[in-house]
Amino acid sequence: MKRGVITLLLLAFMFTLSSCSGNRPPSGPDNSPSPAEPVKGGEIVVGIAQSLDSSLDPHQMIAAGTAGTREVLFNVFEGLVRPTTDGELIPAVAESYAIDGTRYTFTLRDGVRFHNGDLVTVEDVVYSIKRSADESNPSTFVSALSVVTGVEAVDNRTVVIEIAEPDNEFIAHLTVAVIPEGYENQSLNPVGTGPFRFVSFSPQENMILERFDEYWGCPAELDRVTFHVYDSIDTAILAMNAGMIDIASHFSVDQIRQLSDDFYSLEGSMNLVQALFLNNAVPPLDDVRVRQALNYAVNLQEIMDILADGNGFPVGSGLHPALSRCFNADLIGYYPYDPERAKELLAQAGLEDGFDLQIIVPAVYTPHVITAEIIVEQLRSVGIRAKIFQVEWTYWVSEVNRGRNFEATVVGLAASNLTARTMLNGMRAKTGRIL
Repeated sequence: MKRGVITLLLLAFMFTLSSCSGNRPPSGPDNSPSPAEPVKGGEIVVGIAQSLDSSLDPHQMIAAGTAGTREVLFNVFEGLVRPTTDGELIPAVAESYAIDGTRYTFTLRDGVRFHNGDLVTVEDVVYSIKRSADESNPSTFVSALSVVTGVEAVDNRTVVIEIAEPDNEFIAHLTVAVIPEGYENQSLNPVGTGPFRFVSFSPQENMILERFDEYWGCPAELDRVTFHVYDSIDTAILAMNAGMIDIASHFSVDQIRQLSDDFYSLEGSMNLVQALFLNNAVPPLDDVRVRQALNYAVNLQEIMDILADGNGFPVGSGLHPALSRCFNADLIGYYPYDPERAKELLAQAGLEDGFDLQIIVPAVYTPHVITAEIIVEQLRSVGIRAKIFQVEWTYWVSEVNRGRNFEATVVGLAASNLTARTMLNGMRAKTGRIL
């Protein structure tokens, strides 16, 4: 069986680990079976581009640095609802739910078990929601669940959640993991209800999951999955060509061409917006004319042509069009590529000779690195002398996202109400500004 390299976000791949996703790769020539046709049993090695959080507690995830952790632990944990591959929300631990204004009523499934063998109870659900909303908890869910005014177990199968005011987006936040009440070792030995159970974790190296045979829903096809952390795309390519990794993601078109004929690629839309963020507290980026000049100096179409053979589209902000309530289509094309206008604005700001700019990029994400390289060349044409500093992901999380210690950075935002809202608020709160 050929191994595959997926150019989608790894999160999209995670939905296919279960046998009931309904997603199948295309057939081969003459309608022959695809080399990725599901086979019962066996194990695979999945390459991931960043290490996982030191804590595996799903309620301890922070705004940044959790993309890889979510991609893996999506298979271990479930909430009252879960997303499908189409972005729809369907019942998970809950069998059904009803919304009446600010009142959300959930009926739990019978027979849902945690990986430790215990049955899920309404007390576990109440505990999980309250714990996730605890302000002392450094979680992405805290702000989203701050609207919760009450959580109550009405009977042994029914939980009612009250929120302060109607909110169409609130249901999306109830993907927060349901975990056992009183279990205190989630950070090291996570226990959820998903189709895979946790086996082991070696920081900076790998995480191993196994099929959970008592899963309430569609069973996983695979017996075992090892998520192997690689520190660069070059390392991943060598490992794949050596037969050490079966599947990986975040490859550019040129990098896919470096793989042997034993591989095939799948392409599709990414629920990701790549953006150049500027620290508007650092001179000269604190001058709006300079920020405008940077917008005019960047040729978005050239980036898409080089990075993805012309695939992709400009969005004008850090939000994906799928976030329809927040996305502003009027921003598309607001700053057309116009290097002469960029030079004029720089001159107005007293920077006729340009200026030096540092762009920090997480080295594990090749698309971000390539994008930064293209931007450096484009900015040079208007006199801006940009340099790229590739850093480890942990450094990016601590110094850039949390510490705001940067001038400019290239990073991607997932098209998730929770992720986008939290990340954008975090990046903008003190110093960040989107290019």
